[in-house]
Amino acid sequence: MQSTDTPEAAHPGMDVITRPSELIQTYLETSIDWSLLPDNLAEAAKYGTLGSGKRLRPVLVILSCEAAGGRAEDALPAAAALELVHCFSLIHDDLPALDDDSLRRGRPTLHVHAGEPMAILAGDLLLAMAFGELTRMNMTPEQITSLVNELATGTRDMVVGQVYDTLGGLPEEQTPLEQLQLVHKNKTGALLRAACRMGAICASSDQSTLETLSRYGETVGLMFQVVDDLLDVTQSTEHVGKATGKDSALGKRTYPGLLGIEGSRQVVTDLMEQACNALETLGPSGKPLGDLCSFMAVRTR
Repeated sequence: MQSTDTPEAAHPGMDVITRPSELIQTYLETSIDWSLLPDNLAEAAKYGTLGSGKRLRPVLVILSCEAAGGRAEDALPAAAALELVHCFSLIHDDLPALDDDSLRRGRPTLHVHAGEPMAILAGDLLLAMAFGELTRMNMTPEQITSLVNELATGTRDMVVGQVYDTLGGLPEEQTPLEQLQLVHKNKTGALLRAACRMGAICASSDQSTLETLSRYGETVGLMFQVVDDLLDVTQSTEHVGKATGKDSALGKRTYPGLLGIEGSRQVVTDLMEQACNALETLGPSGKPLGDLCSFMAVRTR
């Protein structure tokens, strides 16, 4: 694994992210009719949606669609829908009743900015708007039904993971490492897997390609969260743009806590190789996803 000191701007994965990220940002700014909302709700919803960020989940939708032979433009509403769900989850996860965070993406969280009631309602709004975006897809009813199912399943599993992480209820027969994997595969991995599958559906891919992108998404999803665990203990709050060191302070299980920093880095390396190997059947069309995977393994924020 490369050092986490690797300059992100020089990594080829950043080039892969830039184009689809800009497409998503433009879509969120111009294709959603924020004017239908009361001014205070529109301001809060846009604050929670249009800020900085790499837009990793919707980028995965677009790159997976293209890897399966589709066009980025055809996947944009689905990508936006997934990003709206992600933003909803961040807004609610930051609330005092859950993680009680005051910083997100380098600025005050929405409940600090606009008040807790507005943050709750803005999050509710984004979740509803997400499924509305899927109705705008110029696709067959079967494809739209599949997209709705993928987004609903990913959202459900994400909430399951949040419950495991915050309120407990994990299977007692599992080892601590198995329990941690279960949390990560749901809380973080579910939406990343959904992103890859939604991209494949937008491209009308065959079953083999769908399964390939599913395996990639599952592996990348777990790797992403292991890297997050590492950043929590190796990077500063100022660099990451959100509070660090909280997991260990709260006594939560993490990969560094169970395996140490070097052991966790080895897990990241192994998962990166598994994810890239899963793409081999796609040939050259899978290279952007491979570049993105290697970037996600060395990211520092």
